[in-house]
Amino acid sequence: MKAVTWHGKRDVRVDTVPDPKLVEPTDAIVRITSTGICGSDLHLYEVLGAFIDEGDILGHEPMGVVEEVGSGVKNLKPGDRVVIPFNISCGHCFMCDRGLQSQCETTQVTDRGKGAALLGYTKLYGQVPGGQAEYLRVPQAHYGPIKVPDGPPDERFVYLSDVVPTAWQAVDYANIPEGGTVVVFGLGPIGQFCCRIAKHRGAGKVIGIDLVPERLARAAAAGVVTYDTREHKYLGDVIREATGGRGADSVIDAVGMEAHGAPVGRLAQNLVALLPDPIGAKITEKAAIDRLSVLYAAIDCVRRGGTISLSGVYGGMVDPLPMMELFDKQITLRMGQANVRRWIDDIMPLITDSADPLGVEGFATHKLPLAEAPHAYEIFQKKQDGAVKILLEPSAA
Repeated sequence: MKAVTWHGKRDVRVDTVPDPKLVEPTDAIVRITSTGICGSDLHLYEVLGAFIDEGDILGHEPMGVVEEVGSGVKNLKPGDRVVIPFNISCGHCFMCDRGLQSQCETTQVTDRGKGAALLGYTKLYGQVPGGQAEYLRVPQAHYGPIKVPDGPPDERFVYLSDVVPTAWQAVDYANIPEGGTVVVFGLGPIGQFCCRIAKHRGAGKVIGIDLVPERLARAAAAGVVTYDTREHKYLGDVIREATGGRGADSVIDAVGMEAHGAPVGRLAQNLVALLPDPIGAKITEKAAIDRLSVLYAAIDCVRRGGTISLSGVYGGMVDPLPMMELFDKQITLRMGQANVRRWIDDIMPLITDSADPLGVEGFATHKLPLAEAPHAYEIFQKKQDGAVKILLEPSAA
């Protein structure tokens, strides 16, 4: 089959690789019809090469049609249309029972001290082959795959794999009071859906912050108040002025370590990428190589007693946090990988509503055949050609 594989920094290719096979009774084989490129994939493309081997298959936002199931999979059959959550979870362990599927004890990568295994995402999370491919072996298929109806286009459902549940959790964790104000830093796919979900769930004012014109325009078209970081040196002052002097009730950081405008962090990431993998891996895990400008801005913008929700990924172990300010402002901080399965029952009525209240259809700015994955990664990483969300379509390859 054809699959998108990693070959080095900013070097992904579409290679011919062996077709996946059933390994465990709880496996399924799914023919992929659509698969997204996530901002987290850019971390592999740019920063986290020390944790990935040449030839590893990328991607964790797939959906498709079941081709084959193991003997332990009773809930699926060939021909079922499914979305595959990016975290691999069993559904019956201590953590899954508590809605913490991203911490699943059955698939935890204990030798790395990490939570549940993830599709297509490095040695830190199990080095499981990903979904940017024509076919995918799905572990824990007795629980993970989400069955969706035939008929509507893939774009109606594919974001259930990651984007929409991640945004839903970010908004839930932000604890926005009814009619309150939320600031969303980063208007990529997660940030865009955070804005839409916050409005849907009763936020009075939603403010979006970014520096990419196309992203700002897209959020503004959805009724979001937007600020361009290039035009405002002191965002905290701007947000306080817009909120009666207090600051926002809630702030969502949908950027993480990919933040622009932090040259020291950028330099550190580039230097680490030049080191031999064993050394670079240790520095990435244990040292502070993140660009923390957005997190500092979030702390500045939130009101006293407010909540900051982190959905952006941070990689350093000893990133310096302003603990005095967090303590003094009595800020609540919540974060973590999305527990996809936990939120599906809340989200599915909106996804299947013919009115499409979250605007999932038409959300992708680009739909490309799998063969064009190298070009897709490049324009997404460089923010070119208005690339906000890219879907790859293996069937068109």
